[in-house]
Amino acid sequence: MAAPAVEGVAVTALRSVLLRVRQAAERAATQPERVRVVAVSKTKPVSLIRQIYDAGHRCFGENYVQEFVQKAPQLPEDIEWHFIGHLQSNKVKTLLGGVPNLAFFEGVDNEKIANHLDRAVLSLERNPLKIFVQVNTSGEPSKSGIDPSGCVRLAEHVKSHCPHLEFSGLMTIGMPDYTSTPENFRTLSKCRVEVCKALGMTEDQCELSMGMSGDYEQAIEMGSTNVRIGSTIFGPRDYSKKQPN
Repeated sequence: MAAPAVEGVAVTALRSVLLRVRQAAERAATQPERVRVVAVSKTKPVSLIRQIYDAGHRCFGENYVQEFVQKAPQLPEDIEWHFIGHLQSNKVKTLLGGVPNLAFFEGVDNEKIANHLDRAVLSLERNPLKIFVQVNTSGEPSKSGIDPSGCVRLAEHVKSHCPHLEFSGLMTIGMPDYTSTPENFRTLSKCRVEVCKALGMTEDQCELSMGMSGDYEQAIEMGSTNVRIGSTIFGPRDYSKKQPN
Protein backbone atom coordinates (compact mmCIF):
# COMPACT_ATOMS: atom_id res chain seq x y z
CA MET A 1 0.00 0.00 0.00
CA ALA A 2 3.02 2.32 0.35
CA ALA A 3 3.81 2.76 -3.35
CA PRO A 4 0.63 4.64 -4.36
CA ALA A 5 1.18 7.10 -1.51
CA VAL A 6 4.70 7.85 -2.74
CA GLU A 7 3.49 8.29 -6.30
CA GLY A 8 0.73 10.63 -5.12
CA VAL A 9 3.33 12.75 -3.37
CA ALA A 10 5.35 12.98 -6.60
CA VAL A 11 2.37 14.26 -8.59
CA THR A 12 1.62 16.83 -5.89
CA ALA A 13 5.27 17.88 -5.93
CA LEU A 14 5.19 18.26 -9.72
CA ARG A 15 2.18 20.57 -9.52
CA SER A 16 3.94 22.64 -6.87
CA VAL A 17 7.04 22.93 -9.05
CA LEU A 18 5.01 23.99 -12.08
CA LEU A 19 3.28 26.67 -10.02
CA ARG A 20 6.58 28.01 -8.71
CA VAL A 21 8.03 27.97 -12.23
CA ARG A 22 5.09 30.04 -13.43
CA GLN A 23 5.53 32.52 -10.58
CA ALA A 24 9.28 32.82 -11.20
CA ALA A 25 8.67 33.40 -14.92
CA GLU A 26 6.16 36.11 -14.14
CA ARG A 27 8.66 37.80 -11.82
CA ALA A 28 11.15 37.72 -14.67
CA ALA A 29 8.56 39.12 -17.11
CA THR A 30 8.87 35.91 -19.14
CA GLN A 31 6.03 33.87 -20.56
CA PRO A 32 5.75 30.75 -18.36
CA GLU A 33 5.24 28.61 -21.45
CA ARG A 34 8.79 29.47 -22.53
CA VAL A 35 10.28 27.67 -19.54
CA ARG A 36 10.64 23.93 -20.02
CA VAL A 37 10.56 21.71 -16.92
CA VAL A 38 12.58 18.52 -17.34
CA ALA A 39 11.50 15.98 -14.71
CA VAL A 40 14.77 14.13 -14.07
CA SER A 41 13.79 10.56 -13.30
CA LYS A 42 17.17 8.86 -12.83
CA THR A 43 17.08 5.87 -10.43
CA LYS A 44 13.27 6.04 -10.33
CA PRO A 45 11.00 3.18 -11.47
CA VAL A 46 8.94 3.25 -14.63
CA SER A 47 5.74 3.09 -12.54
CA LEU A 48 6.58 6.41 -10.89
CA ILE A 49 7.47 8.07 -14.18
CA ARG A 50 4.17 6.84 -15.57
CA GLN A 51 2.29 8.53 -12.73
CA ILE A 52 3.91 11.86 -13.63
CA TYR A 53 3.13 11.21 -17.29
CA ASP A 54 -0.51 10.44 -16.48
CA ALA A 55 -0.67 13.76 -14.62
CA GLY A 56 0.01 15.44 -17.98
CA HIS A 57 3.77 15.95 -17.98
CA ARG A 58 5.69 14.98 -21.12
CA CYS A 59 9.29 16.09 -20.61
CA PHE A 60 11.67 13.77 -18.74
CA GLY A 61 15.42 13.46 -18.33
CA GLU A 62 17.81 10.61 -17.58
CA ASN A 63 21.52 10.50 -16.78
CA TYR A 64 22.62 6.87 -17.08
CA VAL A 65 22.63 5.12 -20.45
CA GLN A 66 21.88 1.55 -19.39
CA GLU A 67 19.06 2.62 -17.13
CA PHE A 68 17.73 4.93 -19.84
CA VAL A 69 17.59 2.36 -22.62
CA GLN A 70 15.80 -0.07 -20.30
CA LYS A 71 13.14 2.43 -19.22
CA ALA A 72 12.34 4.33 -22.40
CA PRO A 73 10.79 1.42 -24.38
CA GLN A 74 8.39 0.80 -21.48
CA LEU A 75 6.97 4.32 -21.66
CA PRO A 76 4.84 6.23 -24.20
CA GLU A 77 6.51 7.37 -27.40
CA ASP A 78 5.28 10.96 -27.09
CA ILE A 79 7.64 11.64 -24.18
CA GLU A 80 10.25 14.30 -24.95
CA TRP A 81 13.37 12.69 -23.52
CA HIS A 82 16.53 14.57 -22.51
CA PHE A 83 19.88 12.93 -21.87
CA ILE A 84 21.71 14.98 -19.26
CA GLY A 85 25.42 14.87 -18.53
CA HIS A 86 28.65 13.41 -19.83
CA LEU A 87 28.62 10.45 -22.22
CA GLN A 88 31.44 8.22 -23.40
CA SER A 89 31.65 8.17 -27.18
CA ASN A 90 31.35 4.37 -27.32
CA LYS A 91 27.88 4.62 -25.73
CA VAL A 92 26.46 7.02 -28.32
CA LYS A 93 24.87 4.41 -30.61
CA THR A 94 23.51 2.49 -27.63
CA LEU A 95 21.77 5.64 -26.42
CA LEU A 96 20.42 6.89 -29.73
CA GLY A 97 19.40 3.44 -30.89
CA GLY A 98 17.74 2.59 -27.60
CA VAL A 99 15.86 5.87 -27.23
CA PRO A 100 14.53 6.83 -30.69
CA ASN A 101 12.44 9.63 -29.17
CA LEU A 102 15.46 11.31 -27.56
CA ALA A 103 14.84 14.98 -28.27
CA PHE A 104 17.68 16.78 -26.49
CA PHE A 105 21.25 15.92 -25.57
CA GLU A 106 22.33 18.15 -22.70
CA GLY A 107 26.01 17.76 -22.40
CA VAL A 108 28.12 18.20 -25.54
CA ASP A 109 31.42 19.27 -24.00
CA ASN A 110 33.93 18.55 -26.77
CA GLU A 111 34.17 18.15 -30.53
CA LYS A 112 34.70 14.39 -30.35
CA ILE A 113 31.34 13.65 -28.73
CA ALA A 114 29.64 16.08 -31.12
CA ASN A 115 31.12 14.23 -34.10
CA HIS A 116 30.08 10.84 -32.73
CA LEU A 117 26.53 12.06 -32.15
CA ASP A 118 26.37 13.55 -35.64
CA ARG A 119 27.51 10.30 -37.29
CA ALA A 120 25.13 8.21 -35.18
CA VAL A 121 22.14 10.36 -36.08
CA LEU A 122 23.03 9.94 -39.76
CA SER A 123 23.55 6.19 -39.56
CA LEU A 124 20.29 5.66 -37.65
CA GLU A 125 18.44 7.90 -40.15
CA ARG A 126 16.70 9.72 -37.32
CA ASN A 127 15.61 13.34 -37.05
CA PRO A 128 18.27 15.92 -36.13
CA LEU A 129 19.14 15.86 -32.45
CA LYS A 130 18.91 19.09 -30.49
CA ILE A 131 21.95 19.67 -28.33
CA PHE A 132 23.10 22.00 -25.59
CA VAL A 133 26.79 22.74 -25.24
CA GLN A 134 27.80 22.11 -21.63
CA VAL A 135 29.89 24.85 -20.03
CA ASN A 136 31.84 24.37 -16.81
CA THR A 137 30.95 27.66 -15.14
CA SER A 138 32.14 26.71 -11.65
CA GLY A 139 35.71 25.85 -12.63
CA GLU A 140 35.60 22.54 -10.77
CA PRO A 141 38.03 20.01 -12.31
CA SER A 142 35.67 17.15 -11.46
CA LYS A 143 32.87 18.60 -13.57
CA SER A 144 32.33 18.01 -17.26
CA GLY A 145 31.86 20.95 -19.56
CA ILE A 146 34.02 23.12 -21.72
CA ASP A 147 35.74 26.16 -20.25
CA PRO A 148 33.72 29.33 -20.92
CA SER A 149 36.55 30.58 -23.14
CA GLY A 150 35.97 27.64 -25.49
CA CYS A 151 32.19 27.67 -25.76
CA VAL A 152 32.09 29.81 -28.92
CA ARG A 153 34.51 27.52 -30.74
CA LEU A 154 32.56 24.40 -29.78
CA ALA A 155 29.22 25.95 -30.73
CA GLU A 156 30.69 26.98 -34.09
CA HIS A 157 31.94 23.43 -34.65
CA VAL A 158 28.49 21.98 -34.01
CA LYS A 159 26.86 24.56 -36.26
CA SER A 160 29.37 24.21 -39.11
CA HIS A 161 30.51 20.58 -39.01
CA CYS A 162 27.62 18.59 -37.50
CA PRO A 163 24.70 18.90 -39.96
CA HIS A 164 22.64 16.26 -38.16
CA LEU A 165 22.75 18.11 -34.84
CA GLU A 166 20.78 21.23 -34.03
CA PHE A 167 22.62 23.64 -31.76
CA SER A 168 19.91 24.78 -29.35
CA GLY A 169 21.70 26.45 -26.46
CA LEU A 170 24.02 26.22 -23.49
CA MET A 171 23.78 24.33 -20.22
CA THR A 172 25.63 24.28 -16.93
CA ILE A 173 25.67 22.35 -13.67
CA GLY A 174 26.40 24.53 -10.64
CA MET A 175 28.21 23.62 -7.45
CA PRO A 176 26.45 21.05 -5.25
CA ASP A 177 25.86 23.47 -2.37
CA TYR A 178 24.60 26.21 -4.73
CA THR A 179 27.00 28.76 -3.19
CA SER A 180 28.15 30.01 -6.60
CA THR A 181 24.76 29.89 -8.30
CA PRO A 182 24.47 33.58 -9.29
CA GLU A 183 28.00 33.64 -10.70
CA ASN A 184 27.42 30.40 -12.61
CA PHE A 185 24.25 31.73 -14.17
CA ARG A 186 25.81 35.08 -15.06
CA THR A 187 28.74 33.30 -16.69
CA LEU A 188 26.42 31.19 -18.84
CA SER A 189 24.44 34.28 -19.84
CA LYS A 190 27.66 35.99 -20.93
CA CYS A 191 28.58 32.90 -22.94
CA ARG A 192 25.22 33.12 -24.71
CA VAL A 193 25.90 36.72 -25.71
CA GLU A 194 29.25 35.72 -27.21
CA VAL A 195 27.88 32.62 -28.96
CA CYS A 196 24.93 34.48 -30.46
CA LYS A 197 27.21 37.21 -31.77
CA ALA A 198 29.57 34.67 -33.34
CA LEU A 199 26.81 32.51 -34.85
CA GLY A 200 24.51 35.34 -35.93
CA MET A 201 21.69 34.13 -33.67
CA THR A 202 19.28 36.06 -31.51
CA GLU A 203 19.31 35.29 -27.80
CA ASP A 204 15.79 33.87 -28.15
CA GLN A 205 17.25 31.22 -30.46
CA CYS A 206 19.81 30.11 -27.87
CA GLU A 207 18.34 28.47 -24.79
CA LEU A 208 19.88 28.44 -21.34
CA SER A 209 19.59 25.18 -19.42
CA MET A 210 20.46 26.06 -15.85
CA GLY A 211 18.80 25.50 -12.52
CA MET A 212 17.97 22.35 -10.60
CA SER A 213 15.95 21.46 -7.52
CA GLY A 214 17.73 23.89 -5.20
CA ASP A 215 17.93 26.95 -7.43
CA TYR A 216 15.52 26.67 -10.34
CA GLU A 217 13.48 29.72 -9.38
CA GLN A 218 16.57 31.92 -9.30
CA ALA A 219 17.71 30.39 -12.58
CA ILE A 220 14.45 31.33 -14.27
CA GLU A 221 14.68 34.85 -12.89
CA MET A 222 18.17 35.04 -14.44
CA GLY A 223 17.06 33.84 -17.86
CA SER A 224 16.88 30.05 -17.82
CA THR A 225 14.49 28.50 -20.34
CA ASN A 226 15.14 24.88 -19.30
CA VAL A 227 15.24 23.71 -15.68
CA ARG A 228 16.11 20.18 -14.58
CA ILE A 229 14.12 19.10 -11.53
CA GLY A 230 14.75 15.71 -9.98
CA SER A 231 14.58 15.11 -6.24
CA THR A 232 12.06 17.89 -5.60
CA ILE A 233 9.59 15.94 -7.74
CA PHE A 234 10.66 12.33 -7.28
CA GLY A 235 12.20 12.34 -3.81
CA PRO A 236 15.69 11.16 -2.73
CA ARG A 237 17.79 9.16 -5.18
CA ASP A 238 18.88 5.57 -4.85
CA TYR A 239 22.37 5.38 -6.34
CA SER A 240 23.07 1.80 -5.26
CA LYS A 241 22.64 0.54 -8.84
CA LYS A 242 24.26 3.46 -10.61
CA GLN A 243 26.09 2.52 -13.80
CA PRO A 244 28.76 4.68 -15.43
CA ASN A 245 28.21 6.37 -18.77
